[in-house]
Amino acid sequence: MALMASPSAVDLTDRQRADLEALVSDLRTIFGARLHSVVAYGLAGLPGDARTLALTERVTFEDLARAVPLTAAWQRRGLAVPLILSRHEFERSLDVFPLEYGNLIASHVVIAGEDPFGGVRVADADRRRGCEQQAKSHLIHLREGFLETQGDPSKVVRLIASSAPAFRTLLFSLTQLSSTQLSSTQLEQGGPVETDAPALAARIERTIGVPAPLIVEVLSAPSGMGTMADPTALLARYVDASERIWRYVDGWRA
Repeated sequence: MALMASPSAVDLTDRQRADLEALVSDLRTIFGARLHSVVAYGLAGLPGDARTLALTERVTFEDLARAVPLTAAWQRRGLAVPLILSRHEFERSLDVFPLEYGNLIASHVVIAGEDPFGGVRVADADRRRGCEQQAKSHLIHLREGFLETQGDPSKVVRLIASSAPAFRTLLFSLTQLSSTQLSSTQLEQGGPVETDAPALAARIERTIGVPAPLIVEVLSAPSGMGTMADPTALLARYVDASERIWRYVDGWRA
C-alpha cells in the first residue's frame, strides 16, 4: 500500500508559530493569490532549522529575487530557507524524491492554506528504490572513509561522528518503508515517528535485527566519543550493520 498524506500531531510552540506566521506573511507579500499553502515539516524528527514547503501556482525568477533580502531574517528566526515549488512540480517529482517528499508528507503541519497532500501518494516501489540508494551510499561512504583515515583513531572518531546525522536520516527512512510494526490505518496516517535515538534504535532492532545499543552509540557519537580508546572496533560493527541494512532494503517487498 502507499503512504497517504496526513497532518502531523506535532504541537508548535508559541515562538515557532509566530516565526512561521511571519514567514507566511513574507511569502504572501511575494506571491499574493498564487500562494496555495505553506507547511512545516520534520519539527520533531531530524535535527536542524525548522523546514518549510511553500506550494504556489508558479514560481518566477522575479519571485526569488524578491525573497533574497528576506532570507537573513528567516534564518535568524531559526527557519531554513523554504522549499518553494509549484503544486505541479511537487506532484510530478514524487517519484524522483520519494524519501524526502514521503517524510515531508508524513510529518507536516499546515501553517497556511488547505492541507495540500490530500490524495497525494508515494509509491512503495519508489520509496524502496530511494531507500536502497541511501543505504548503499552510506555503506560506501563508511568503507571509503575508513581507508582515508589510514587507521588514525582520531580520524576514525571524526568519520563516525560526521556520518551520524546521515545514519539517523537513513534509519528514519527505514521506519517509513517498513510495514512490519504498523497497521494499515497507521501507515495511511504516516505511522508513529520516532524522534529520539532509543526509540528509533528499538524500532530498527525489531524490524531488521541491528542491535539497538550499537545504533544508540553511533547516533550519540557527535557528543560522546572524545575519550573512546578504540573507535575502530565500533566502526567495524557500524559498517557491518550498514551492510545488513542495505541487504534488508535490497530484498524488501511490500
